[in-house]
Amino acid sequence: MSAPSEPAPFDPRPLTEPVDAHTARAYVRELRRSGRAPATNTVGLIVGIVVGGIFLVMFGTVFSGILGVFVQMSTSGGSGMGVLALVPFLVLILILVGGGFGIARLVRGTGAARWYRLDRFAKTNGMAWYPEARNPPLAGLIFGLGSSRTATDIVRGTTPRLVEFANYRYTTGSGKEQTTHRWGYVAVKLSTPLPHIVLDAVGNNGLFGSNLPAAFDKHQRLSLEGDFDQHFALYCPQGYERDALYLFTPDIMARFVDHAAALDVEIVDDWLFLYLQRDVSTLDPATWAWLFSVVGALLDKLAQWERWRDDRLAATVTSPGIVGPAGVPGAPGAPGGAGAPGAPGALPFAAPTAALRPPPGVAPQGQRLRRGRPWGFIIIGILFMGFWLLVQSGLLAGGLSGFLNR
Repeated sequence: MSAPSEPAPFDPRPLTEPVDAHTARAYVRELRRSGRAPATNTVGLIVGIVVGGIFLVMFGTVFSGILGVFVQMSTSGGSGMGVLALVPFLVLILILVGGGFGIARLVRGTGAARWYRLDRFAKTNGMAWYPEARNPPLAGLIFGLGSSRTATDIVRGTTPRLVEFANYRYTTGSGKEQTTHRWGYVAVKLSTPLPHIVLDAVGNNGLFGSNLPAAFDKHQRLSLEGDFDQHFALYCPQGYERDALYLFTPDIMARFVDHAAALDVEIVDDWLFLYLQRDVSTLDPATWAWLFSVVGALLDKLAQWERWRDDRLAATVTSPGIVGPAGVPGAPGAPGGAGAPGAPGALPFAAPTAALRPPPGVAPQGQRLRRGRPWGFIIIGILFMGFWLLVQSGLLAGGLSGFLNR
């Protein structure tokens, strides 16, 4: 049997090499014809709407003024003068319409070239690219929230294990209060479920605390040795502190600090997620080089994690026995059975000599962290509401006036 071939070296050239526009557009047409891509380019459509809105806001008033001048000239002059006055306006309309089509074509061409580059990059590096996936069925913190949940520019590899890079969007609220949340994620499939653990990166937190879309009970915070706490806040279910120490040995902690200190990390079920509040699937070679180095640094340590077993499941592994109704041959207490006279403790099979381990899995109490309350936001909201009420009632203004008149 031949030895497995070495993986191809990282090659970012397809991200920046020139792309023929006709080739890229033909490629996108084939993607849509084969069903690999949606019928419309969502990103291109959004860009078109935004550009159109800016165009209307900036030039709508100017067009109205010019049209008013031309109409006045056509009504005050002769009929020939009116026609001549409208000619420049019609020429301007044709130029603007042509420019609009040109911009639309440019936007479409840019989107097509992006898809073409990402697909070639994925293939060159032994992976596959997918335009988008609606409502990805993943268990991480950022998934399952809001609406319009979409992963885009998915780059996925399956050897030696499944690793997925993608950009992710979802919206919350409605109307003027609607907000679009943008994330990038890396998902790594594990061979066994692990306890729910979150590493909240300290470096990307905001003024009011974590940037993650969830807060956790502070009693689940676990402090680790060294300077790890300066880079990450680690949360694990209560009662799983020793398990977290087994998973996060000093060498693994060093890997996270050295390579992933800018990323939030979540271990849930049999997945490892890395989160970033910007796109990870881009045309930037430096971003890909960094992410590949992060995943490469962690992959060779995952085998240690996958040897972990939850001792709380040990009760489900019992010594084999024969259970049956009394009087049935082979049942305990029945003639010829394990409890029959003359055969004390006899078994009809060879008992295993090695100690039994718990099965892969996590007990219910370790599968999910307990959520906490974002007290910082709550206190700020209460103070703001109190200040607003004082202003509305006039008490604040009256108090300030009395203080200044002293």
